[in-house]
Amino acid sequence: MGSEDVRRDTRAAEFEAATRRYDADSNPLLPAPRTLASARRIVVKIGSALIVDQSNGTIREAWLNTLAHDIARLRGRGQDVAVVSSGAVAIGRHALNLHQNPLSKTDRQAAAAVGQIQLSRAYSEIFARHRLRVAQVLLTPDDTTERQHLTDVRATLIKLLSFQTIPVINENDAIARGALSFGDNDRLAARAAQLAGSDMLVLLSNVAGLYSADPYEASGAFLIREVRDVSQEIERMAGAARAGYSSGGMVSKLAAARMALASGCTMIIADGRDAHPLSAIDDGKPCTSFHPSPEARFARKRRIAGTLRSAGTLLVDNAAVIQLRLGESLYVPELKSFDGDFARGDAIVIKEVDGNEVARGLSMYSSAELGCVVRRFELEAGDPWLCGQLKPIVHSDDLALTE
Repeated sequence: MGSEDVRRDTRAAEFEAATRRYDADSNPLLPAPRTLASARRIVVKIGSALIVDQSNGTIREAWLNTLAHDIARLRGRGQDVAVVSSGAVAIGRHALNLHQNPLSKTDRQAAAAVGQIQLSRAYSEIFARHRLRVAQVLLTPDDTTERQHLTDVRATLIKLLSFQTIPVINENDAIARGALSFGDNDRLAARAAQLAGSDMLVLLSNVAGLYSADPYEASGAFLIREVRDVSQEIERMAGAARAGYSSGGMVSKLAAARMALASGCTMIIADGRDAHPLSAIDDGKPCTSFHPSPEARFARKRRIAGTLRSAGTLLVDNAAVIQLRLGESLYVPELKSFDGDFARGDAIVIKEVDGNEVARGLSMYSSAELGCVVRRFELEAGDPWLCGQLKPIVHSDDLALTE
């Protein structure tokens, strides 16, 4: 990946990354989690070499079952979890007897289309054993950079998590086109963490983390346990991707770390080869943790509060103001009226009925859509079932108090 790609992804992270909610007592941003157990929302990325037996292209179902057990345990303690999974191409190339390396573009797309079916079935069946419901989400780079697409993806991910469903995310490799693809699922995982408002990203790999040098070549290489800035010195420690079907390597993981840190998200690189890899992290197995600066966590809120041009205005009641100050999202029942011509993802001002500005945020509806939703809500006389089906007008991750 070139330096311009990294700069572009970092800029996108700074603008689009979802930041944390406000603490109900004191209203500062919650601190970045230092451990898996302290995270609120976790994205787990699984490398191709972990989930697929590279000798025959079959899914390592026993290992996937232990991962599902771990995720069920995280869900049981109230944590949201999403998965970014590689493996479709590695499965499909064996099914189609495509053993040349590298694959041509069209062969790779065909392999992805075949492999994705098998991969999705495995997730559905194995996670169901642990009473976990999964949903497949296939993305292209446009879905995570073009504002209205991005807003739709974010709304879908948040809604799935609210239904206690595990989104299983992958790039839509069957239609990916060269420079218009993510290139690797490490970067996709960082984007997914931003969109879902995650405070923890875990990259499960076939190494324990970032080493001072390539551990396969340097006998004196040691594991770096804590990183607070992806400096040039840290980048020099990364080697090239090793042989196999994985498209990443430590270079792509550091690019993902830059994106995660820019959005205020903690990132962990850990060895996922053993059974119950997430439990191993909880138990203190050595890994590398990347910690964001407090400044990164405030940057996007400041941008929303102070620099985005407003395209509309929402008037809310006093109860809504209290909820916003407690870090809650804004929903239709709390809306008194609105004004302006805005699209999904546009910045809007939230005011009290007396005209005082309370907050600014990014709308998850266009003005036309919001008008339809409000009219339906009024016709249904505030039906509680309808309330539960509505997404927020402004999600708390996209909202900054301004008074």
